[in-house]
Amino acid sequence: QMQLVESGGGLVQAGGSLRLSCAASGRTFSAYVMAWFRQAPGKEREFVARINRTGGSTYYADSVKGRFTISRDNAKNTVYLQMNSLKPEDTAIYYCASTLPGGEYRYWGQGTQVTVSS
Repeated sequence: QMQLVESGGGLVQAGGSLRLSCAASGRTFSAYVMAWFRQAPGKEREFVARINRTGGSTYYADSVKGRFTISRDNAKNTVYLQMNSLKPEDTAIYYCASTLPGGEYRYWGQGTQVTVSS
């Protein structure tokens, strides 16, 4: 089992910034691809960003490209999501998830709420 615990969510005005953290335990963190997803009220969960095991490769949803940055610190078993220029449509519960390369996302955190006011 891998445990994932998100933190850093909150209420911010449009144009502001937040940094989410996801602390992992229970498995070898550096072996896992890490990702962030989000789910807004009444909507399906959607992919936000992904980072490979070393942190050398990242991938973003078009809706956040250029505004969000995913990073990881394998020494701290933590993945981050820096969110800048936030918009009301970024309001959602944000989840981190992990997968072994080529697999499905198997482990999920409990989520952290991000609310962006206009």
